[in-house]
Amino acid sequence: MDYQAFFADVHEWIQKANQAAMQYGMGTQAFWTWVADSAGELCKKYDQNKLAIKQMMMLIEWLEEVDKGRTGGGP
Repeated sequence: MDYQAFFADVHEWIQKANQAAMQYGMGTQAFWTWVADSAGELCKKYDQNKLAIKQMMMLIEWLEEVDKGRTGGGP
């Protein structure tokens, strides 16, 4: 796997996630559909490499934590 290309794509994905959050609103189904679909596409691009999957899972968990903090949700 080309790690430099992968992490450049991750950086771009994070920027796009910020744009999607502003466009759709973080608490919307449209935003979370975008997150799931785009994360899945990135994993496919890197042939479901274990690092790619774990990286995207971590980023999705991070977004969920941000959203919970924004909405006041908690365990």
